[in-house]
Amino acid sequence: MSVEMHGSDAVAPPLGPRPETGAAPAAMFRVTLTLARCPEHPDGSVGRGYQIVAPLGPDGRLDAALWRETRDHCRVRRFWVGERDRHGRLVHRAGGEGGATWLIDYADWTNEDDEPGYHLGTHAFVEGEYVSIRDAGDETYRTFRVSHVSRVEAGA
Repeated sequence: MSVEMHGSDAVAPPLGPRPETGAAPAAMFRVTLTLARCPEHPDGSVGRGYQIVAPLGPDGRLDAALWRETRDHCRVRRFWVGERDRHGRLVHRAGGEGGATWLIDYADWTNEDDEPGYHLGTHAFVEGEYVSIRDAGDETYRTFRVSHVSRVEAGA
């Protein structure tokens, strides 16, 4: 797995292909989230965020049924200025508010590094909307803007 470092807030780098998982199913989408305005970053930061490959329904919401069929393709890359990229997977687990929790899992052997989303199953991943993800390091929720959504073409 490659590791990249970022030193600028200028551009959110692309999510690279994951050859070991094969071609992504046609119903998958690539979603780029960038840090929204906050006290530390009054203009937000495009150098801090996530790229998520996930199944979305017609309303832009995460599709749990399709996730079960495509879970091996549901990947996440966390990019953060000055830090190494972190690669993980999007996971849907039973429990939590509303009966289920969507989270980012970086290592299967521990829950210490998991980053749950705040009601991710009810939010639409539509450009301009906002979602919150809890940072595993300091347990605070950060708000991210959905800055780009595109269909992942089969074979990409």
